[in-house]
Amino acid sequence: MKKLWTIITVCLLLMLVFAPAAFADGETPAEAAKIDTGDTTFVLVSAALVMIMTPGLALFYGGMVRTKNALSTLMQSFFIIGLVTVQWVLFGYSLAFGPDINHFIGSLDWVGLSGVGMEPNADYAATIPHQAFMIFQAMFAVITAGLITGAFAERMKFGAFVVFTLLWTTLVYDPMAHWVWGVGGWIRELGVLDFAGGTVVHIISGVSGLTIALMIGKRKGYGSEVMMPHHLPMTVIGASLLWFGWFGFNAGSALSANGLAASAFVVTHVAAAAATVSWVLTEWLYHGKPTILGAASGCVAGLVAITPAAGFVSLIPTVIIGLSAGIICFLAVAVLKPKLGYDDSLDAFGVHGIGGTWGAIATGLFASKAVNPAGADGLFYGNASQLTTQLLGVGISWVFAAIMTFIILKAIGLFLEVRATTEQEIQGLDLTEHGERGYAYQDFMTGSPIAFGSSASGVPQELVAKKTTLA
Repeated sequence: MKKLWTIITVCLLLMLVFAPAAFADGETPAEAAKIDTGDTTFVLVSAALVMIMTPGLALFYGGMVRTKNALSTLMQSFFIIGLVTVQWVLFGYSLAFGPDINHFIGSLDWVGLSGVGMEPNADYAATIPHQAFMIFQAMFAVITAGLITGAFAERMKFGAFVVFTLLWTTLVYDPMAHWVWGVGGWIRELGVLDFAGGTVVHIISGVSGLTIALMIGKRKGYGSEVMMPHHLPMTVIGASLLWFGWFGFNAGSALSANGLAASAFVVTHVAAAAATVSWVLTEWLYHGKPTILGAASGCVAGLVAITPAAGFVSLIPTVIIGLSAGIICFLAVAVLKPKLGYDDSLDAFGVHGIGGTWGAIATGLFASKAVNPAGADGLFYGNASQLTTQLLGVGISWVFAAIMTFIILKAIGLFLEVRATTEQEIQGLDLTEHGERGYAYQDFMTGSPIAFGSSASGVPQELVAKKTTLA
């Protein structure tokens, strides 16, 4: 009993000693902080808009695969929201934006968001809570990992996908984000302009996707079977959500409800509109018919291309960037891919890798300090060196993403089976990886071997191949 009273007495004394400091800690940030409620609201809404882009991406990709792989494709994007968010909170944010170590990586000072509180961090955003900036950036990390899945859709096992996503986000995205956006990052100090993620998001995801597609090989039947999108209305809904969410992606990167945000918002929409038009017209001339898939792909291509330039260019250059993006990305998808023969299932590289590259280069052409005094003038505004700097940033992004992705996938392959087996591909990943189907009627409508039992055994292989062509 005496020991208990001793403990209680010590606790009370400690409370009395630290009470003034506790109250002071509660008051000092409120007095010192320069939080702007308008900016904070704007960034939080923008973060929510970027978050909805990943479910939008799930629908965009999910509608383009065959019926038997619809759920597995949706699952990849949806699961990434959880996986990357947890990684970001535990250590990802600290690696990307934590105090700089030799211009290469953030320190682990902010592990578990230690020190990332409600007061602003003036290094990144002086008028919003530090946590608001953190969660806004978390949504970028989430969707970047999601973009890669379009390249290997319909053929990667879920376990390997999970391990790859975690390692890639940690070893590729986090360092790249620090290099380009982190205080002290070496690419940032080179003067590379990337307003919202041309290098950090689109180039590294597209190039990584292409690397995986080349490493694991083509889908069974690619080039000899028709592999049509199973639900284009779903894809269009996904594209619409991406277009909508992209306003938060680009305008939100101003990190303040100001004129720069308004400019980024407007050029984002204009570029998407211009690329929609140019992709459809190019497709119409090339294939003889304009398609809704082309329109949806075009709008995304325009959004990708304007992303690095959104805070640095005016309207007429934006129209040029958007129109060019629609044509360039269409040619990458319709001409380059068939000619080279790689199986980038849903054109992650053709749209994001190529579109992001064009956007980063275009920033070096059209950037103007009249739009953003904190930026730089591009080639057409008298500063040829900025184009050289942008090309350097593009080259670094390509090489880093390709090499690191190759190493990560090779390492995973030593311990896990990365690619689905032939029989699993025939049945579809929905059933073989997740034990469920997207549509109750799909067995009868597509002739999937699932209709004949729980596996394809006992079914002549020529019948299986024939019946699963459009599955």
